[in-house]
Amino acid sequence: MFIAIKDKIMTLLQLVVVMIYILFEELIWEGIAKPIYTYVHGLKILQRIEVRVHSANPSLILCIFVVLVAIVEAFGIYAGILFVSGQVVLGLVLYLAKIPVAAFTFWLFRVTEDKLMQFGWFKWSYGKIMDAIDWLQSCEIYIQIIHRLHQLKQGLKTWFKAYKMKYFSKESPFVAKIKQFYKAIKEMLHRSK
Repeated sequence: MFIAIKDKIMTLLQLVVVMIYILFEELIWEGIAKPIYTYVHGLKILQRIEVRVHSANPSLILCIFVVLVAIVEAFGIYAGILFVSGQVVLGLVLYLAKIPVAAFTFWLFRVTEDKLMQFGWFKWSYGKIMDAIDWLQSCEIYIQIIHRLHQLKQGLKTWFKAYKMKYFSKESPFVAKIKQFYKAIKEMLHRSK
């Protein structure tokens, strides 16, 4: 009986961790932060800065990176506290405000990864984080949830495409009625002049 309870608790913990990871990875990173990162990465000014950053002292880069990560995490924790305390809008604004800083931090990591990996403890920590993510993505719960999310995405895309074709295609009766309504209003306004 103790083993059964332990297994259920472990499954529940896995589910919670997987859901949090999916929320951050699929929704926040893929939907919001990655486009910002791509935009930031494409800025010409940052491409010039990239050259200078590469020639900077590894210890300075590490300090800047750690400070940025601390700021991003503090914003995230405080946003969570605001959510829990009922200040949802303020928490959401704070969380959204941290996303550009997180995208910049990710850019800094990608640009200086070779310098950051010169620090043994950093390389070890990064390896452990990557191992944890690999373990998480290999969990049966994660695989099942991702599979269901992809099915849901495909279903929504199919529904949206059908909805768009039905109501907003050039041959759509809905669009034809809107055009007729527009012409009637236009004629009425033209006559009133």
